Amino acid sequence: MKNSFLGSNKIKILMHFLAWAILLGLPVFFIKRLQVGKDFIWLHYTGTLISGLIFYSNYLVLIPRFFFGIRRYKYFLSVLALIAFFYFVSDISSELIIKYIPGSANIEETGKKPEEMEQKPEPLPGGRFISRPPFRQMHIFSYTFNSLFIVFFSLGLKVLERHSQVEKLQKELERDKLNSELALLKNQVSPHFFFNTLNNIYSLIGINAEDSQKAVLKLSKLMRYLLYESEQGNTKLSSEIDFLHNYIDLMKLRMSDKISLSVSFPEKYEDMNIPPLLFIPFIENAFKHGISYREKSFIEISMLAAKDSLTFRCVNSNVKKKEDTEGVHSGIGLENVNKRLDLLFPGKHDLKINRSDAVFEVLLYINFA
Repeated sequence: MKNSFLGSNKIKILMHFLAWAILLGLPVFFIKRLQVGKDFIWLHYTGTLISGLIFYSNYLVLIPRFFFGIRRYKYFLSVLALIAFFYFVSDISSELIIKYIPGSANIEETGKKPEEMEQKPEPLPGGRFISRPPFRQMHIFSYTFNSLFIVFFSLGLKVLERHSQVEKLQKELERDKLNSELALLKNQVSPHFFFNTLNNIYSLIGINAEDSQKAVLKLSKLMRYLLYESEQGNTKLSSEIDFLHNYIDLMKLRMSDKISLSVSFPEKYEDMNIPPLLFIPFIENAFKHGISYREKSFIEISMLAAKDSLTFRCVNSNVKKKEDTEGVHSGIGLENVNKRLDLLFPGKHDLKINRSDAVFEVLLYINFA
């Protein structure tokens, strides 16, 4: 966020620099191409300087301090005072330039003020006369129009910048909220997963010491993945598949011959970046609620990987156990993964959960494009 803020400030400064370069370079163009007198430079630069002071006084001081405040009327009063003050500055500077620039008519030579000189009628064919517009009135009109244009232009520019900053801040807050919620959901998944895994190892120790040692080794690999690789935000699909293999191998150590297990993960695929721990709740849920050691049961796990999409399917027998209650398959793991999918892939995923008295099926499609 800090880098983007500095980058936007650099662009803003560059745009102001280019605008001033154009304004200050225009007199040079007119002098060389249109053969305008050099006294024009002083008039142009004076007007440009006054316009710049009005612009930046309004843009940097009045708008941030008063316009976005509660009492907005202070802003409009300050703008009127600003325009009135610089009118007198502009009027005095114009008279001084007309008086002292060589080649310009001045009061010492004519004995008349500039506005009196501009009111002298000019003869036209046929003996008619036409008077030039009064100098004072034209100056007031021109100055007022230019000043109001500069004020509204700077106001619109500042409002647009503020709106853009508010949008960026909202996006940053939404991103931080998303990361916080994802971290919370993942922290909820991990303890739940370890709780079940440690129970499995505990029950395995009294049955087979060698298998229990293998189980501890498998668990250490799972912990390494959870503690290091999954903390990076995203992980490789290959790492996630290895993690799922290790978990399934760990669960197979205590499976009986009455359980049919089918696992099919892709062998050739594009190793894309995916959020970690998306599929483990479904598999964990299948091993917890889908197998029986007294009657025949099954688990089928499969995954298809395309260029920009993944399809995951997990089907298991719906075994009724004494400790089961209604809705047991929609426990904390499935609820969390559903929330994560909504946060990570809004409108780009399809999660279907089909259940019957005999079968529980999860079908997940994710579009990464």
